[in-house]
Amino acid sequence: MTNNIKAYLMLVLATFFWAGNFAIGKFAFLEDIPPYSLTFFRWLTVWLILFPFTYKDILKNKNDIFNSLPLLFFLGLMTIGLFVPFVYIAMKNTTVTNATLLNTAIPAAIILFCFIFKFEKSNAFQLSGLLISTLGVLVIITRSDFNVLLNLDFNIGDIWMIGAVICWGLYSTFLKKLKLKISLFSTVQVVCTCGLIFAFPQFLYEYNQGFVVNINKAFLFCIIYTAIFPSIVSYSCWTGAISIIGANRSGIFVSLIPLFGTGMAIFFFNEEFKSYHLIASILIIIGLFLSNKKINNVKSR
Repeated sequence: MTNNIKAYLMLVLATFFWAGNFAIGKFAFLEDIPPYSLTFFRWLTVWLILFPFTYKDILKNKNDIFNSLPLLFFLGLMTIGLFVPFVYIAMKNTTVTNATLLNTAIPAAIILFCFIFKFEKSNAFQLSGLLISTLGVLVIITRSDFNVLLNLDFNIGDIWMIGAVICWGLYSTFLKKLKLKISLFSTVQVVCTCGLIFAFPQFLYEYNQGFVVNINKAFLFCIIYTAIFPSIVSYSCWTGAISIIGANRSGIFVSLIPLFGTGMAIFFFNEEFKSYHLIASILIIIGLFLSNKKINNVKSR
């Protein structure tokens, strides 16, 4: 098996497990598992799994980590504090298909924030991809009905999911500013630690509101799956694949998430794939390809 084939298999696994996270979010809602509790126990489990493998590296570089704390807290807030619970809250009201399609607009959000904060220069292809992806998002949240936009009659779950996309876009944009000489998993552990500081009071608030977690098979299944597969396995596969074939080629595989997500939605939850989903998929995927296109390709002709 060649390295390229290994990379492609790792990318397929990574996107499959990430798509499964949305299905788990819907399953958790159906099983009355509160979103903030699921977030907190998921990432607490990740923290406990990674701790034996990362604590020496973290202690060795504690001064650099301490100097980066403001940025690390921001990254923890954007991911564990906001993105993850936003996704699980969104799954209460929207479909797995909608959520995975909207999630595919994340590269467009990253381009937008890099442009706003002037972290990177954006070329004409990337800006075109941003506009086309945004149009695809509008098709989803309006269900291809212009009256929905005029009356602002949006599905609240789709709005939560857009909020999640914005948070991950901000996380990915500012992650470029993090310069730590520690391993990738140690970085995950540090961001996880900072994120749990935000997730814990959310869990306490939810608990005080009467949303109590029942420790049953459904809850344990959700925690084990989300902690191991979309958190650790997908991250490992994605990082390994990028090291082999690069970020641009790997980024294209993000378009597999709504494909897997839609399959799971139809199989497990009897969701329908409607015509506006197809239109939105085409627009977002075109936007994704344009976003990964370099201006140098044109200049070299």
